[in-house]
Amino acid sequence: MTIDTLVRCPWSVESQIYRDYHDEEWGRPLHGNDALFERLCLEAFQSGLSWITILRKRPAFRLAFAGFAIDRVAEFGDADRARLLADPGIVRNRAKIDACIANAKVVRALDIDLDELLWSFAPAPRPRPHAIAEIPAVTPESTALAKELKRRGFRFVGPTTAYALMQATGMVDDHLAECWVDTRHTRPG
Repeated sequence: MTIDTLVRCPWSVESQIYRDYHDEEWGRPLHGNDALFERLCLEAFQSGLSWITILRKRPAFRLAFAGFAIDRVAEFGDADRARLLADPGIVRNRAKIDACIANAKVVRALDIDLDELLWSFAPAPRPRPHAIAEIPAVTPESTALAKELKRRGFRFVGPTTAYALMQATGMVDDHLAECWVDTRHTRPG
């Protein structure tokens, strides 16, 4: 790990993979149906596990789930389920695999873009927190988003997962006030 003097959110300093994710992705506005679908799936797979497990397995997830192309995943059948359940590179949880496939079918049938739907629940910008303890696990917006996604037929999208999705995709900026990352811009240098 390269040593530098940048101040980061405390959770990101324990490993290079966390640091890279923090510096380059987390909290930066993300758009695009397939990109958001990937994050939705990965947040569901993370439920009950550490995020670093998912980050380490992300290349295998992308390969196993056809790059999270919604139209391709929506066509997955029994042979694909069996293949995924046998893949040691991913989290082999039948309910989460089935949810990802089912959610792709739901996204494909939406009467609104997934991007537009998800971002419609983004709260107004607020000041960055000063301490990790100030960051909520659930908000009224994440609860409303989870309720709407469930109403539309999505699985594995509770309020906590919805809030983690909002953090990961820049709908909220939970970088600490002292953190160097400016989510409005790309990495310096």
